Amino acid sequence: MPSVADVLRQYGPEYLRRYGATMPAEHKKVLQAIMACRTGELGTVLYQCASCGHTHALGRSCGNRHCPSCQQDKTKAWLQTQTDRLLPCPYFLLTFTVPAELRGWIRSHQRLAYATLFEASSAAIKVLAADPKYVGAADCGFFGVLHTWGRALDYHPHVHYVVPGGGLSRDGQEWLPSQAHFFVPVRALSIIFRAKFRDALDRAGVLAEVDPAVWRHDWVVHSQAVGDGRASLKYLAPYVFRVAITDRRIVSCDQGKVTFSYRKSGSNRWRKMTVEGSEFVRRFLQHVLPSGFQKVRHYGFFSAHSGVALELVRWLITVCLGLVFVLRSQVLREAAGADRPEIRCVVCGGPVRVVGFAPNTSAIPFDTSETMIPGSPAPGLFRSTSAHRRRSRVRAAVAQRRFEGSPRPTNAPASGPTERFPVRAGRVATPRQHRPLGS
Repeated sequence: MPSVADVLRQYGPEYLRRYGATMPAEHKKVLQAIMACRTGELGTVLYQCASCGHTHALGRSCGNRHCPSCQQDKTKAWLQTQTDRLLPCPYFLLTFTVPAELRGWIRSHQRLAYATLFEASSAAIKVLAADPKYVGAADCGFFGVLHTWGRALDYHPHVHYVVPGGGLSRDGQEWLPSQAHFFVPVRALSIIFRAKFRDALDRAGVLAEVDPAVWRHDWVVHSQAVGDGRASLKYLAPYVFRVAITDRRIVSCDQGKVTFSYRKSGSNRWRKMTVEGSEFVRRFLQHVLPSGFQKVRHYGFFSAHSGVALELVRWLITVCLGLVFVLRSQVLREAAGADRPEIRCVVCGGPVRVVGFAPNTSAIPFDTSETMIPGSPAPGLFRSTSAHRRRSRVRAAVAQRRFEGSPRPTNAPASGPTERFPVRAGRVATPRQHRPLGS
């Protein structure tokens, strides 16, 4: 079954040829990075088995935040970190959406519009949370995640917020809880959100570019009680380090068309949609974020700039709600570490280590589907199109011979590996006093 990267490699070059002159530079950068990811165009990472000494070659990953193959481990790490930061109180999931008539303008002004979406929605939460009729908190903490796609890859920008049910008093010495199943009224929240969004566009001098009818429509805000917050984090985690679609939803990619599966909102039945290859590329690229844009933002005492320690907030909640405080972070961290996969040698099953990096010296496509190590942390690592497999094996053999035949440092034992190069996904640190392998 093809992956998202396979689809982009097949239809991306034609898309660049037809629309490259008018595409945003960031879209071209992302498309080219994913197309080159783990193909050998970015160079080859060399591994050596600690047991049998066999060497293996693996194309370098692109490290782009929009690449579906490079973000798997980051999702687990983020989920673990946020789970450790949960407070012992009820949580709510708030979702802020914009009218369909405004989405076209947002799509063409993404940096400004996304920042305004965060600014207006977070301010609306703070206003109502400070109202004594609901919470009366002078300082409430929460974080939001920007999400721009619908289930069929359509453009649907909105922000999800994970909000503890309560906040701190003005002197910061008391926890003021909300109701267990009600935080603030969504009708009032949507009105404030719309007004603040309009005011922000007016200050930016772009209000006249938006259809005035948008401000007469009702804006939808949804609020849901989510218990202790763990379920909401598990729901949001894939959106933080994934763009639009996962590899497992790609059904087929042939004859100029792409078929993928999806589910309609409110239904558990999987359906299939078939689109032209260029249309799939377009739908994927419209969810590429502006360069450097922060899609996860923390507010109040969850912010890194807050002077309030989370441990103090936990103890205030414990005193207020009469709970038993449990230190669970270390237990969860150890459990997460136990599930981390380990790279193994395909020959003997022993552990492998990085020993060097061979830069790309030709334009021969390279793929690692049949040359590298099963059990890699990145799912989909060994998938490839059949057209590249023969050249992939040739490229892997060439890289391996270069590694085995390259000169060793004079102080190294005859049977030992060459000097090791520190390698991380997406970048390589090469010692200046030693030339790169394969040069």
